[in-house]
Amino acid sequence: MFQLTTTLRLLGILVTLFSLTMLPPALIGWIYDESSRWVFLRAFGILMGAGLLIWAAFFRSRGDLQVRDGFVVVVMFWLVLGIFGALPLYLDPMLHISVTDAVFESMSGLTTTGATVIVGLDDLPRAVLWYRQQLQWLGGMGIIVLAVAILPLLGIGGMQLFRAEMPGPMKDTKLAPRIAETARNLWFVYVGLTVACALAYWAAGMEAFDAVAHSFTTVAIGGFSTYDASIGHFDSAMIESVAVVFMLLGGMNFALHFLFFRRASFAPYRRDEEVRLYLALLGAGSAIGFAYLLYTGVTGTVSEALRWGIFHAVSIGTTTGYATTDFYLWPGFLPLMLVFLSFVGGCTASTGGGMKVIRVLLLAKQGLREIQRLIHPHAQIAVKVNEKVMPNRIVEAVWGFMAAYILVFVVMVLLLMASGLDQVTSFSAVAGTLNNLGPGLGDVGPNYSSINNFSKWVLVFAMLLGRLEIFTVLVLLSPAFWRR
Repeated sequence: MFQLTTTLRLLGILVTLFSLTMLPPALIGWIYDESSRWVFLRAFGILMGAGLLIWAAFFRSRGDLQVRDGFVVVVMFWLVLGIFGALPLYLDPMLHISVTDAVFESMSGLTTTGATVIVGLDDLPRAVLWYRQQLQWLGGMGIIVLAVAILPLLGIGGMQLFRAEMPGPMKDTKLAPRIAETARNLWFVYVGLTVACALAYWAAGMEAFDAVAHSFTTVAIGGFSTYDASIGHFDSAMIESVAVVFMLLGGMNFALHFLFFRRASFAPYRRDEEVRLYLALLGAGSAIGFAYLLYTGVTGTVSEALRWGIFHAVSIGTTTGYATTDFYLWPGFLPLMLVFLSFVGGCTASTGGGMKVIRVLLLAKQGLREIQRLIHPHAQIAVKVNEKVMPNRIVEAVWGFMAAYILVFVVMVLLLMASGLDQVTSFSAVAGTLNNLGPGLGDVGPNYSSINNFSKWVLVFAMLLGRLEIFTVLVLLSPAFWRR
């Protein structure tokens, strides 16, 4: 059995540490003389007290965390903090939102989904706006740990491909110190990209507050903005260009960024098949979007079609979810094509959502192998990525992930339709949350405020499943997991 008391002790520590995240928005509220600062100070006190009480009850419990404990801790991390993160949103009288909406917004932030139920962002206190952006940035940091420490143990995370290039081996039984070292190195990259992004936004014309706030959600591939019109509020080609560059970087494998800084060479990017496919897909999406917008006359000029086509292909394809216009109202197949692009999502060990490019690459290679086997039934054909032969265990895990993804997707779409939503809204809402994209089509094009509470709770679960790559949650529902 997993170590319940040790896990609960860790929960107390997590909640206590999470309570400290209420202080930066309280400081922002103090700087701008907003009453919301008292809401965050109150939330800080409640969360600090709850965390210390849990920790005090189990502080004597010690023990090394094993594989199954890691799964419990990870799910607990996002579930508990997603719920507790809703506290200041619910307490703030300026928002006037229900518990359901507060949890939806908090979970959307922490999982870097970017779906929102809050309207009128332009008039909200800056403390609240900062908190939403901060939630996504912290969620992005958590994703890096998930990618290097937990998912490889399931054989579905894709980080196995980079074990030889990481600083030290990854043990299969404990969350080893070398993994902590790896995560720390990737955090330095994450923070460095955030600082660079903030400076670039500021140089492009954003005021300091907006530059820092949007850097949080750009590098985290989150998509929350401080304005209802998102990046479109600024109407600046320069700002959009900065966003495109850092969305592309945020959607790439952070291990490759680390290798780039360590070796001062672009070779890690050039040699990586996943990155090449990632850029090819986004390039193709941008070209198709540009051509179709020009053909249908949606935009007035060639330059506007180019801006919209590239920006939205990168934003939706990386599962960031920023927008410069109401893309869900575009004619023809284009909005749906962009949503389908989000199913691929970002690269392994990135902050992007979706199924991940590496899995799509492996599925394509496996499909081609089966065609070759039909032609040459006795041939021994290996599936290779970056010139490395992929074990059958990994290929099988990818197929299993794909099957689980489709099954979960279908069940959730049917649940939303049963609750009264139409087909387009149901399909795109599940796609937007399971892929951690955010924006959808139909009734959830502008935001998610108009749908019923039952659908919102289904979508909260979809966000959690998508962020933890499905199996991390489903393994807890297996009876075998709880047997000794």
